[in-house]
Parts: sequence; C-alpha cells; structure tokens
Amino acid sequence: MKGAVVLAVAIFLMVYHIEKISLFNLSAEHAMAVGKYRFVLGLGVSAVVVLILLLKAVKLKTTYYEISGDRIEYGRGLLDRQVDNLDMFRIIDLKLRRNFLDCIVGVGSVILTTTDKSDPEFVFKKVRDARLLYDAIKKSSLDADRKTSVVHLE
Repeated sequence: MKGAVVLAVAIFLMVYHIEKISLFNLSAEHAMAVGKYRFVLGLGVSAVVVLILLLKAVKLKTTYYEISGDRIEYGRGLLDRQVDNLDMFRIIDLKLRRNFLDCIVGVGSVILTTTDKSDPEFVFKKVRDARLLYDAIKKSSLDADRKTSVVHLE
C-alpha cells in the first residue's frame, strides 16, 4: 500500500508541471531546471519503488513451507538456501493477522509462539488461506501435545 502511494506521488511529479505554479515565482531558467529534474526525480523514485516491490515478491516466492502432523519444515533464500524445521509440540500459541489489504487479496499471516531456541516466534508471511492454515496448525499442535504428553505452563 505504501509503495502504491509513493508510486502515485512519483507519477504526479513526472506528469504535473509544478514549475508552472505561480506560487513559487520561479524565473524561466529555474523553471526549466525544475521541470527537467522533477521528471528525473519521479522516474528515479518510480524505479526504486518497483525494484523494492520486485525484491519483496521474489523473497515471498522463494520461501516454502511443508507441514505434516509432527513438524513444520521451511526453507528460504534464493542463492543461500536455509532449511529448518519446527516440531508441533513446541508451539505454545498461535495468532492470525490480516489487515484490510490482506483480506482483499486473500492472504494473511500466521504467527506462532514456540519454545524452539532458533525460532521463538515463527511467522508464515502472506500465505493464502491463512485461516485454514491456522486451524490445521492448531489441531496438529494439540494432537502432538497429547501424543507426547506435553503440558505448556505459562
């Protein structure tokens, strides 16, 4: 959402001739310089926003999750691939978080609070059907707790 707002401002800079506003009282030479640089500035800001959005999309696409009844295995990274796992009985608490834009797009984030040393708070970021994932992990976590006779004390 922030990227869309910044991109809109950048396009506004490129299209709208702010140097022609009489409020600024610019000389012809200064108006020409502002006109030239406002387009370059708008183009540069647009390029940076698009690059950041592409990098975030690549990061999301290079993350995978594999969920079984006993554990969650996840990998991330494009050039430096890291694979780790989290046992279901280590999950203490779950949260589901969806903002307005997430609801429109159909994604959400599931946050797990765990007793795992490497990942005390594990986040499934921007996954589809987040509610189904939340329910499945909740059920598997409770089943794993019963199976291993784990009792979480707060």
